[in-house]
Formats: sequence, structure tokens, C-alpha cells
Amino acid sequence: MAGRLGELLVRENVISVAQLKKAQEEQRKSGGRLGSSLVKLGMIEESELTSFLSKQYGVPAINLSDIEIDKDVIALVPKEVAEKHNLIPINRSGSTISVAMSDPSNIFAVDDIKFITGYNVEVMVASEQAVKEAIERYYSAKISYEEVMEGFNEEEIGISEEEEDVDINDLEKSSAEAPVVKLVNLILIDAIKKGASDIHIEPYEKEFRVRYRIDGVLYEVMKPPLKLKNAIISRVKIMSELDIAERRLPQDGRIKLKLGKGREMDFRVSVLPTLFGEKVVMRLLDKSNLQLDMTKLGFEPEVLKWFKDAIKSPYGMVLVTGPTGSGKTTTLYSALSELNQTTVNVSTAEDPVEYNLKGINQVQMHDEIGLNFAAALRAFLRQDPNIIMVGEIRDFETAEIAVKAALTGHLVLSTLHTNDAPSTVSRLLNMGVEPFLVTASVNMILAQRLARRVCQDCKQPLKVPEQSLLDLGFKPEEIPGLTCYKGAGCRTCADTGYKGRVALYEVMPFWEPLKELVLNGASAAELKMEAIKHGMRSLRMSGLQKIREGVTTVDEVVRVTAKDLA
Repeated sequence: MAGRLGELLVRENVISVAQLKKAQEEQRKSGGRLGSSLVKLGMIEESELTSFLSKQYGVPAINLSDIEIDKDVIALVPKEVAEKHNLIPINRSGSTISVAMSDPSNIFAVDDIKFITGYNVEVMVASEQAVKEAIERYYSAKISYEEVMEGFNEEEIGISEEEEDVDINDLEKSSAEAPVVKLVNLILIDAIKKGASDIHIEPYEKEFRVRYRIDGVLYEVMKPPLKLKNAIISRVKIMSELDIAERRLPQDGRIKLKLGKGREMDFRVSVLPTLFGEKVVMRLLDKSNLQLDMTKLGFEPEVLKWFKDAIKSPYGMVLVTGPTGSGKTTTLYSALSELNQTTVNVSTAEDPVEYNLKGINQVQMHDEIGLNFAAALRAFLRQDPNIIMVGEIRDFETAEIAVKAALTGHLVLSTLHTNDAPSTVSRLLNMGVEPFLVTASVNMILAQRLARRVCQDCKQPLKVPEQSLLDLGFKPEEIPGLTCYKGAGCRTCADTGYKGRVALYEVMPFWEPLKELVLNGASAAELKMEAIKHGMRSLRMSGLQKIREGVTTVDEVVRVTAKDLA
């Protein structure tokens, strides 16, 4: 079909010959179908491709997320056949079976289904990704928390109440019990399916709970029996190759899960001793979900141009600020992937290294042996670098070396923990960096937050009181034409009303008037007012723009941004 599809799309002027060649090249490199390569390269939307195929082959298009398929219908077609031809049965009526497929011209697939089921086949077209997701959803061996716990007799695993007297051999045995192994696997797999970014396993005096952080907010998902506490935590520690005998000190480890089809998921594991046992937090690191395309991060066009200009400067410092989990790493990695050429030497000092990037020299910090950010930076300067990324500037020593590197012909990217862009200057001055060095070295400061996107499948207009909108920061004249939205809750968003996240940015290039203010000892508030006069959009302003575009809700903007003081 690939050849025919490409020719048809060119003939109908949907894509150009040059685009077709580029997509075919991508297809040869990564495998898969031509349609998938075209979508991946952004040359055509998935919905456009589906409706094109529908018209071309005269078959109806179907949105698989809108329907619920009966398990008796699914049972008619084996999983292997569904995966081989990328199709899924959706309905049976009399002697006809309806099948959704991404390639309606695949007559071998139709013949296979006819032979296996004995029914006539009615073909419908759906996007490749939608069919894959449906196969995953309907054919995966679903195992629920209740099913796992059915096979568990609470008397089987008895852990001593006296924390210090626990026998390590008992712990190892109990953590290998089938229900415990199944339960830990269920927690990990369920978190991946729900799109969680973190898993929290928390022991309290009278209960034990598991929570997932989804789109930046924690949700409780299960409460296993308290007796399983030590067995579950030991199982996680064994998987992370940690010392299960050490229960009084914090420990860090990693779990690598193979998910089939070459996909791997890393879990960064942190164990912390608390009053009632060890708390485990696992950060999910999915490289396939890492968004490195800067145009898709949520920048407004003008702001994106400022940011690109700053990172393409041959020297100087670009600082990204925000709290933990605000997407700073993703922004820095997308900047690095933009700058990563064979002609430049890029080195990073990270704690920890979250994702490994091809062509970039990444160094993991080890404070216990003296390898900290300052030591790594010093070493980098002897390694003939062009671009340096420092995970975080935490102290004067690191800040001083970073400033010197930025002043001697190197581009330095780093992060700080501050509330907004202007207050980053105060933070550097408080660390002991001289004002004239700050103005000479810093090219740009960018502050960011992540807000949840309103679910596109169930969003509906919301009436917000005029005074609330004025308090939020909207001008009186724009309120009559403004439509705010909220998510009603549906299957797509697991009834939360939100699906995915969008970044809010406050980008402050170091314009000359701002440098003068810093040299004259101006406050962060004065800097902010001057920057806004020159066109900077504050985090709150960026949030208001996302409300205007119907991307997020009023509640989310209030949750993640502070009001601008007039």
C-alpha cells in the first residue's frame, strides 16, 4: 500500500514529492508504515490521513475511542492476527463482521479474517495509532487488584511487628510470594497505562496506600493490606538492586522494564525511611514520550523566537527556573537536541541523568566521592566544550564557574529554583555573584510551570463570574467575547476533566534597560515591571492566553500561577 498511498497523496496535492521522499527515508530508517512516518514528521494530521483513505477506498471512517467493543466480538479474531495486520473487529451483525483497519487496501488481511471467522467482512478505516491502542486495550491480559488479592491468604505472610527483628531471609521469601510479585507488577504496569509520572507507595500507622501522579496531581489508586507493607517494599528494593537489609537510610536505585516491541521504561526509585516504615517514590522515565520538538512545547511564536536566539548565541548563560516537576528538564533537553550537531561538543552534568541523548556527553553526579556540579564544570572546561549544561546551580562555587565559562566563549544552560524569571537575578546576587558579572553573562531567564490541559473529548463552556475574571487579570473589554471551558469528565480523561499538560512560560531576555536596573540595585518587582514594558509575558499572562485558546481552565491557571502585582 505504501507506494500507492504515497502516489495518491501526491496526486491529490495533500503532500509534495519532496515530503514523500523524506517520509520514505524515515520509513526505511525506523520501519513501520508510510502513513505513520508522514504523521510522525508532521506532514499530515492522523485525522486527515484517515478521512483521505476513507474517501479514496469508499469505506467509512470510525473513531475507535467513541465505541465500546464487546469481548465476544474481540474473541472472534486472535491477537496475533490483529497485530499482524493492524486491525480490530468492532461488531458482528448476522453473517457479517465489521473490522477497523489502518490499511483498507490489505486484501490478505480481509481473506485471513474471512477464513478464520467464516463471516463476510465489512471494512472500516481508523488511524494506525488508534488501532494499536485498541489492540492494546482489548487484547491485553487485564489483571485487576481484586484478582491479585483473591489468590492471597492474609495468614500466609506474617511480618513481625517489631521493625528491628525482621529476618532478611523471611523478607526475601515473602517478597517472592506470587501475590506480592503480581501486585508490584500490576502497580508498575497500571501506572504506565494511566500515564502516571510518579508512583508513591506510602506506609502509615494504620494503613498502606499507593498513589499515582497523573498530569501533576496525585490520585489514590489502591490500599493493599498493611501486612503486605514490608513484602511489597522489599520486592521493589530487590527489583531496584537495593540493600533490603538497610532500612534506616535513604536509598536510590533504578528499575528497567521491557514492554515488548523494543519499548523500555525506566523507573527511578527513591526509598525514604519514615516513622512507620519506608516510603517508596518511583519516577517513570519514558523516552518515547520525551517531547524534544520545541514548537510543540507550548511556546508562543514570538517567545519561541527569543528563546531560540538566546540558545543559538555562541556564548552566555540561559537559565530555566521553576519548582520540581515543572518541565525544566524537558525544555533543556529540547534546547540541547536543537543544538546537538556533529560540529559542536556538548557536555552535561546531571543529578540524576534522566534520559540518555545520542551525541551528548552526559555525566552523572556522585557527591559522596566529590563529583559535584562544580567539579564536573571544572573538568568540562578542560574538555574543549562548546555547550555545557549544568543540572542545577545550587551554590556560589558552581555559579562562579558557570559565569566564568559563559564569559569565556561557552554557552551554558542551567536551572535554578526560583518563583519567576526576575527573582532569579536576586537569587544569583544572594549567592554572591557580582551584579556586573550577572549582566555580562546572562542572555536569558525562562520561568515555567505545567498546567493540565482540559480534555478535548468532554470540554464544555463554563460561566465564570465577571469579577473572578477581572481578579484573574483579564481586561474588562475582553470579558464579553471570552469563553471559558471545563471538562465534564469522560472515559478518555478517567472522569478528571483533564488530559495531558501544557507549559506556561515567562521568557525574559536580558535587554539593556534590565541590565542597567540590575547594576543600579533594583528589586525583582522593578525588574518585572520593566521587562513587561518591553514585551515579556508573565506566567499569569501566559496562563490567560491558554484560557483564551481553550487549552486549559481558570482553576488550573489559579493553581499554578501567582497574580501579577500592579
